Amino acid sequence: MMFVFAMFRGAVPIARAGVGKAEIGVTRDERIRHGIMTLIGMALFLSPVTPGWANEGSEGARFIDTAGYADCVELSNGTTRVVIEPNMGGRVLSYALEGEEVLFQDARYDGVLADTKLPHNLLPGGRFDLGPELTLPPREAIWSGRWRAEIIGPRHVRLTSAIEPSLGLQVIRRFELGPENARLVCEQTVVNRGGVERSVSYWGRTFVPAGGVCLVPLNPRSRFPAGYLEYLTRDAIGQHAAEDPRIMSRDGVLIIDGTPLTSKVMVDASDGWLAYITRGNLLFLTTFPIETDRLYGGVASDSVAIWFDALRCELEPLGPLERLPPGEAAVFTQVWSLHPFTPTEGGMVDMDSVRSIASRQGIH
Repeated sequence: MMFVFAMFRGAVPIARAGVGKAEIGVTRDERIRHGIMTLIGMALFLSPVTPGWANEGSEGARFIDTAGYADCVELSNGTTRVVIEPNMGGRVLSYALEGEEVLFQDARYDGVLADTKLPHNLLPGGRFDLGPELTLPPREAIWSGRWRAEIIGPRHVRLTSAIEPSLGLQVIRRFELGPENARLVCEQTVVNRGGVERSVSYWGRTFVPAGGVCLVPLNPRSRFPAGYLEYLTRDAIGQHAAEDPRIMSRDGVLIIDGTPLTSKVMVDASDGWLAYITRGNLLFLTTFPIETDRLYGGVASDSVAIWFDALRCELEPLGPLERLPPGEAAVFTQVWSLHPFTPTEGGMVDMDSVRSIASRQGIH
């Protein structure tokens, strides 16, 4: 299949982000190339998922059937189990420490594929996407399509998406679990296989169960008056006049305790970590790079966002905008970890302890 990608590297996608009516006219050659790209994308999108190869040293990695899906990949060590799902969107289905699950689960989605009538945006688990959220066209071949899974080493799997025909983009994801703990490297590479330059950004979209405590480091030089912004309505962002008792700050950290009144909070964080403490006292920590001098893909150039509804919380590390000429690629890496974590008496969170864990974890 890589031969096909190389052969049609210069193909022009059938739609362009931000293209206006002035660009409606295309040449006959462009229409032919558009058609070729569409056929390639459809063929990859509709082709069955086939397990990849597993090398001889692939302990802690195996193909399994679970949650209604065939050919998922289980990564495991003595403490941690991770399930990677390639049939619909290339997600992390499960991430558990000593049997304690941290990701939001929804059995209604067990075994569903791209033709499901259930909302695609509510797919459970650890999800990864491309932005900018409000301007990038739909990318269903990547978001809800089939991926190819390959076990490439001990506790190590690589997923490869179809080429999204509307954008000419392809995504490669790599997940590697540590040998003894819950450290999970989640790397996403986006490649421009089309014929025009694209502007894209990384968009992490991990669902955890609602009701926990979310921690985000505030930027001491924030562009936002209170260090963060909120969705006021569906079409407006800013800050509510009345204080929300569920949102507070302490020791330079934004604390969101439970489900706030707003549906989304945005932070222009300068430190690359985001934490969530579940009701079961499990600390889910993700670390990632932040470049404060760059324009980000968030609607307010925010580098972290958190979305809420009554059932789930979406943790959204964001990446800077990347300009990708044809054939170029961009990489963004999150490192996940899980830690037993009990707040101090009175429900207070020891911020120094959280910061210490984040500092030791790093981003590589």
